[in-house]
Amino acid sequence: MRFNFVINMERASDDQDMQEIVRHTTEMVQMADEGGIDIVWAAEHHAIEMTIAPNPFSLLAHWGAHTDRIRLGTGVVVAPYWHPIKVAGEAALLDHLSGGRLEFGIGKGAYQREFDRMAGGIHQNIGVPMMLEMLPAVKALWKGDYEHDGEYWQFPSSTSCPKPLQQPHPPIWVAARDPGTYQAAVKEGYDIMSWGLTRPFSEVELYMSHFENALAENPGVKRPRFMTMRHTAIYDKPEDADVYVDSLKRQGVQFENLFRKLAPVVNGFPQAPDPSLLNNQGEYTKETALSNLVFGTPDQAIEHLRKYEALGVDYFCYNASFNVPLEWQKKSLKLFIDEVMPAFQTHTASTAAAE
Repeated sequence: MRFNFVINMERASDDQDMQEIVRHTTEMVQMADEGGIDIVWAAEHHAIEMTIAPNPFSLLAHWGAHTDRIRLGTGVVVAPYWHPIKVAGEAALLDHLSGGRLEFGIGKGAYQREFDRMAGGIHQNIGVPMMLEMLPAVKALWKGDYEHDGEYWQFPSSTSCPKPLQQPHPPIWVAARDPGTYQAAVKEGYDIMSWGLTRPFSEVELYMSHFENALAENPGVKRPRFMTMRHTAIYDKPEDADVYVDSLKRQGVQFENLFRKLAPVVNGFPQAPDPSLLNNQGEYTKETALSNLVFGTPDQAIEHLRKYEALGVDYFCYNASFNVPLEWQKKSLKLFIDEVMPAFQTHTASTAAAE
């Protein structure tokens, strides 16, 4: 099992200096690069300080200029907010600027609030068919002149300028949750991105079952890569867990607000809703975090991660961004690189030697 990394620019209040956030995230990506993590992912979100990422390509170009080898993933381009010609060109340009390091991830989008502002108020579930229409169009544009007459986009003959450096195209990842998306992605050989949120490990097992079922129903297709993401916190002393759990709880309130539109968002900051309106905060308790997520000392984290390895996960994605104080984010990542990752590298090497 290999490792990926997600870090967002995020502010909990307008007291935080945006320049400090930019420096911090860049330094975290540099740590991941030097530490041997394979891919760093940049999200796309709009008009919220919780995830400041209006264009993942811009952020990845910046990170690419400050790193040497780590691959750069869009996690994810939100299909309904883009035009196929624009996304094809932006992606191909980033591939050149980074020396061929792009991993192209695409998804349907997360919050209805964003659809209300970025996509004319369409229902967020329309994002799935839009994503599935966009992907073949982007691949065709990467090859050469192509005209499109689809349900969601229509345009005359055009091509991507530039063409990607990686040929025939950069690796393509699809964010998948429902079985139909797994089927469509696996059939085309696209890699899978999954996120079990803060739910039990059985949620990851469910997504793996969708993946395996899709493979079984598409015989002859080369097995794509399967990645799953989790909030991750590594600390020396068990009592340090409280710093990360308290941060997770704060983000949990914001997360539920954004999904259910329970309270206003003022100047980009989701406000705390009436506690009586919240119904899933049981997912953010200390007990839940220590059980469901990769929270723990290095030895405990290794024990957690062995389950993912045994399940057949190709990439575990370390999610660092959930309102954690910046210095604690760095402490956790350093411990992960220094004391957790080597256990899996040694294990992988030993297994390969035995085979």
